[in-house]
Amino acid sequence: MSWSVGAGLEGKVVIVTGACGGIGRAVASAFGQTGARVLATDLDQSTLDTLVSELPGTGHRGIGLDLNDSDSQDELIRLATEEMGGPYVLAHTAALLIRRSSLDEVTEDDWDSQIDTNLKSTFFLSRRVANAMKKAGGGRIILFTSQSWMTGGFGGSAVYSASKGGVVSLSRSLARNFGPHGITVNTIAPGQIHTSMLMTDLDPAVYERMRDETPLGYVGEPDDVSGVVVFLASTHARYISGATINVSGGYLMY
Repeated sequence: MSWSVGAGLEGKVVIVTGACGGIGRAVASAFGQTGARVLATDLDQSTLDTLVSELPGTGHRGIGLDLNDSDSQDELIRLATEEMGGPYVLAHTAALLIRRSSLDEVTEDDWDSQIDTNLKSTFFLSRRVANAMKKAGGGRIILFTSQSWMTGGFGGSAVYSASKGGVVSLSRSLARNFGPHGITVNTIAPGQIHTSMLMTDLDPAVYERMRDETPLGYVGEPDDVSGVVVFLASTHARYISGATINVSGGYLMY
């Protein structure tokens, strides 16, 4: 066994969703450095084309699609299996956050769009990917929650935190169901990571408070998360499944 953090990933196909976001971009780049072949997906094809051209390594692809659409999910799996050889890793970073300063301002559309993107599509995508992985004898599914799954949402993110709490419960069920097929399922819970999603409509006072209450004393960067994703995908983490890994600088402790 090679003791690089990305042991066992060279040449493997890795699907990265939300690849043009702050964390997704860092995750895609980190996998590229392991020698894996990245299949990156997000909404905008032109942005993906630029991302793919900048990734280290070779054999990468990018496809612009909306994961809330079942046909789009099918096309993603088709590309991963028929044209790239089959997915070994799903790193599902795609998410939607809509902030409302008051619970009274939350609309049904706010609720439906966040639950659909963050929870419903996660289930159906994970199932599709796992069915492809079963044929190859196993794989790694890495989902994303948030520290708010345990703390509750700050800065108007109540619905987002509810959806992310669902991801934690879902990932445990997936781990139990997919484990006999050699598929591990784990979840990463980032704390305050400096991305455009975090900063969207966030009251600066809330940002400062979260930073000050983080024991390490700073807001994290996407690269603080990407190494954990690569580790969970590697052979080093082959006996880790059903776990929720806290990456919050000590803000969340459990």
